Amino acid sequence: MENAQNRIDYFERMLADNPENPTGLLALANEYGKAGRDEDEAVVLKRYVEAHEDEGNAYLRLGEVLTKLGREDEAREAYGTGVGKAEKFGHSGMAEDLRLAQVQLGG
Repeated sequence: MENAQNRIDYFERMLADNPENPTGLLALANEYGKAGRDEDEAVVLKRYVEAHEDEGNAYLRLGEVLTKLGREDEAREAYGTGVGKAEKFGHSGMAEDLRLAQVQLGG
């Protein structure tokens, strides 16, 4: 666990210097996810998609963590936005994954 916390600390420091660094945001979200810090992961993924034009994957990850947190309406919204982004960038497989996730939530 100490190494996980060291990685989290590293990326938090990186983002203190450059809060919108896309690599830092995604890496920190990933570390939070591995540490079981779902709420923190969701917050950082939201920061990422608000600051950067993602091609769909971050929306899928955001929807998944929001679903784990029981925030299904927000998850549906993330999946829906992700479908549009994935289609915009020609990622039909990602768009289909996002649609399937929406359907599984009943949306």
